[in-house]
Order: sequence, then structure tokens, then C-alpha cells
Amino acid sequence: MAAKSKPDGGIVETVKTIVYALLIAGVFRTLFFQPFWIPSESMKDTLLIGDFLFVNKMAYGYSKYSCPFAVCPISGRILASEPERGDVVVFRHPVNGSDFIKRLIGLPGDTIQLKDGVLLINGAEAPQVADGRFEEVYEAQGPMGNRPRCENGPVGEGGLCTKSRALETLPNGVTHAVLNIDTNGYGDNTDVFTVPAGKYFFMGDNRDNSQDSRYSQAASGVGYVSSEYLIGRADRIMFSSAGRSMLYFWTWRADRFFKAVE
Repeated sequence: MAAKSKPDGGIVETVKTIVYALLIAGVFRTLFFQPFWIPSESMKDTLLIGDFLFVNKMAYGYSKYSCPFAVCPISGRILASEPERGDVVVFRHPVNGSDFIKRLIGLPGDTIQLKDGVLLINGAEAPQVADGRFEEVYEAQGPMGNRPRCENGPVGEGGLCTKSRALETLPNGVTHAVLNIDTNGYGDNTDVFTVPAGKYFFMGDNRDNSQDSRYSQAASGVGYVSSEYLIGRADRIMFSSAGRSMLYFWTWRADRFFKAVE
């Protein structure tokens, strides 16, 4: 006579399958990718508040902030490959420990300067070509409820907030969008920065609304960032929501799902 199957056998197997799947997903996340939500407007219009992406932790090898193993060194990097100019990178702020996302502009040994909002790398201009305007509604954005800064401000609630948009080309041929809010803004004219060995210079694409390497760490800026603080490269937006919660499906930006980060 055939043995009777236990009525709860199917439930046990289902629970085991879910547990195994979660363990595999956790290992996969720890080893290779880290989720990241965009909380601010410093990288508009490349990245918008509410974009959700996975950071490729293997892009530059492991550092003490991305390595999942206890044997990793407490400083420096292992299995490192050189970040490329123009990469959009997530890194740990060297002072306050927050995760930041910016574009890599300066490599070790480079000189970086801005004159009248134009970027100079090793004394040569990174050419900009006007590319219309970036438009958005002036309203609270994302879980933090931040309101955007506008070139055409002041703008009332629900009004059209605009910024000038240009396409900037870096020396290695990477072209990306940059936005402008202020004419002769605080960060539009700088001294010459010489990037030290082993460090990198980052800037936000929304140039007048980014605390980046133009500002010292003592002034709440990013300053120069050592390679050990790099977490990984942002390659693709997986999901995007313009609302205060990802559950507000009517605020989803379907046109940004699986969009490459350029």
C-alpha cells in the first residue's frame, strides 16, 4: 500500500524554496550588486529623484566598503580596475559616511577648473553644445519632499520649472547632459584643482545644485575621493517613481524602466 503523503509537505517545500531563493538573492546582492535610490536632484537629468538602480560592485574590484569578505583589507582595493572618466559612480563620503552618486570627471594627476561654467580638464575645454531645456513641475519630489531649483524662478507651486540643458563631451569621448540654474553661480568659477595620486574628482550633472569635489570636505563638500571609498558603477535604472512611495503606481515613470545610465 502506498504511503500517505503528509498534508503539510507542500507547504514545507514552498517555504524551503522561498528561503533558498532569498539566501541566493542576498548572496548575489552582497557579492555583485547594491541597490540605490536617488534622493536628490544633483544628477538631473541623467538621474531623477525616485530612480532605483543597482550598483555594479564588481566594476572596480572590492574595497573595504564593497567587499563582503572578512579577509578584505581595511584599506585600499583588491581586484581593482581603473574607473573611467565619465562613469557615474556611487561612493562613500570620506567624512560623514553617506553614500553619494556623482560623475567621475578628474583622474589622478589631472587638473580641473571651471571658468564661467565651462569645464577645463588639463587646460582644455570640455565642449558644450546647447540642447534645449529641462522641464519639470515645481512641486515636492520624492520621500523627502524636496522642491527643485529653477533657472526661471521663482516659480509657484505647480508651475513649470526649467533649466538650460547642454551636452558636454569629455576628453575620452563620453557625452552627457549637464544642467544650468545660475549665471556665474558659486561653483561656476574655481581655482585649478590638481587631483592627487590615488584620488578622484567628482561632479554632479546638475552643476549648480551639487555638493561635489569643487567643495572641500571641511565645507560639507566631497573633496578628493580615494579609490578605497568607491562602491561601484551605476549602469542601468531598473525602476523609477515620481511619488513619495514606490507603491503609488500612478507616479511610476515607465519610460525610465531598464534605462541605461549614460
